[in-house]
Amino acid sequence: MSLAAQWLLGALVALALIYIWRWYAFARQAAPSGQRVLPGAQQTLLGFVTNFFDTLGVGSFAPTTSVFKLFRLVPDENIPGTLNAGHALPTVAQALIFIAAVGIDATTLVTMIAAAMAGAWLGAGAVSRLPRRAIQVGMGVALLVAAGLFIATNLSLIPGGGDALGLSGTLLGVAIAINFVLGALMTLGVGLYAPCLILVSLLGMNPIAAFPVMMGSCAFLMPVAGLRFIARQRYDLRAALGLAAGGIPGVLVAAFIVKKLPVEWLRWLVAIVVLYAAITMLRAARSKPTSG
Repeated sequence: MSLAAQWLLGALVALALIYIWRWYAFARQAAPSGQRVLPGAQQTLLGFVTNFFDTLGVGSFAPTTSVFKLFRLVPDENIPGTLNAGHALPTVAQALIFIAAVGIDATTLVTMIAAAMAGAWLGAGAVSRLPRRAIQVGMGVALLVAAGLFIATNLSLIPGGGDALGLSGTLLGVAIAINFVLGALMTLGVGLYAPCLILVSLLGMNPIAAFPVMMGSCAFLMPVAGLRFIARQRYDLRAALGLAAGGIPGVLVAAFIVKKLPVEWLRWLVAIVVLYAAITMLRAARSKPTSG
């Protein structure tokens, strides 16, 4: 394991500990004296299932939101905060596992994670002024095209990339620039996982190299975002605890599967994930008003 990866792991562990400590302090301060809040079985099962598939690259926000709304588990105004607070620790667990397990080039890993973080913080202002629906339609169509190209590559209809675990030169510059944009798009609710999967694959890298990049990017952002919602009490504590309690075991089970998948199967998994993300994004765009 590279020194850069070790530093990233150390920083993530420190961030997770700070997050747990601050969450506990805020929750204890907000709860009535002597009252204990425990996660329900339904929320814990939801956390396990959604984070299991999140570890496979599908994403957890959209399916969790669907279940919350279907069963009216969380008021709509508290759903964003519950998602960020509850899924933060499972996402950190994903990043810890894959940064340690996947021997991706340190420069590629660090610069792409940094680009996504910079995009989320610096690019948020510009991106937030763009019409959400237009972005969703554009990203959905782009993902459909990318998925088609990737399927054609898997079927050997067109030449594909290789099994590299790092980038350099112009390709690395392209990856950094696009991941910056993907980080900015996260502020509008456009998931980073599927586009990042297709990005590294089309640039000639092994699809599994995307996992430490995309999970590391989100793991550094979500605890900070989660604490903001927690501090303002704009989340459902019981549901968030369930997502965290069930999510971490779900991550552990799924991570074992991903690491054991043959590369050919993993590439088909990427194609399925990207198709799912494209259809979900286009359906979301269709259901929203035309105004930004």
